[in-house]
Amino acid sequence: MKQNRLGRSGLQVSEIGLGCMSLGTDEAAAVSLVHEALDRGITYFDTADLYDEGLNEELIGKALKGRRSDVILATKVGNRRIPGREGWMWDPSKAYILSAVKESLRRLQTDYIDLYQLHGGTLDDPIDETIEAFEQLKREGVIRAYGISSIRPNVIREYAARSEIASVMSQYSILDRRPEEEVLPLLEERGISLIARGPVAKGILTERGADKAAEGYLDYTADELPLLRERLAEAAGSRGLAHAALRYPLAHPAVAAVIPGASSRGQLGQNAAAADAEPLTDQELEAIRRLSRANRYTAHR
Repeated sequence: MKQNRLGRSGLQVSEIGLGCMSLGTDEAAAVSLVHEALDRGITYFDTADLYDEGLNEELIGKALKGRRSDVILATKVGNRRIPGREGWMWDPSKAYILSAVKESLRRLQTDYIDLYQLHGGTLDDPIDETIEAFEQLKREGVIRAYGISSIRPNVIREYAARSEIASVMSQYSILDRRPEEEVLPLLEERGISLIARGPVAKGILTERGADKAAEGYLDYTADELPLLRERLAEAAGSRGLAHAALRYPLAHPAVAAVIPGASSRGQLGQNAAAADAEPLTDQELEAIRRLSRANRYTAHR
């Protein structure tokens, strides 16, 4: 599987990664899927301390035992659980990040994290303090690189200007082209990679995704999506809708990887097989862009 450099870091990530949030909580099933991903050439795994209250990190740690050096392991921080309270609170402080990373390391059964990401963020955060925490962890060898997971262009601009982030994780797909106007040109200019999550738009952009379209998606209504899916499938031709959807974000030079989720071997195999598919041609890209909508960021500022 093709490997791409993550920003200006020395990390090389498989262009098809695995978004681990969908693995579930059954240990045997989750471990089996991670091993299957490795066997199929997937080397980039993305989790977060938030997923299943830390259990997802624990399962990934068990699955990668003995194979840690074969992978690029990414996790996230910023959502803090307060004992005795329901839910989570947002805490991007330096003190919390330096504390939380120790717990992630323990759950992941590792002494370093390849990519540590801020799991959100707003302009009201103590951004310089957050950056200080990541830089300290990088100097100490606890993390190899850091990035942010955000769909807020103003926040992305601040980190791009004030830090050495290697990456921005953001939702990007044929149905969510919002990064194309504001985010991707900036990242390409600064040598920062985009990690595209949600490339199949909650399953809508798969051959079996008709039922997933019933609630609409972003500014697409449930009435629009069936015909759009049909036309996109025609444009995808023999490669199939899902593979076209996975290849679409990778067509932009700033995108290092897409991270679809998988909860079954069938889904995982479909995702991994997209790495063997030819890149989309200029004609295919033009057709997809003509059929879809160039969405814009509005509320996320």
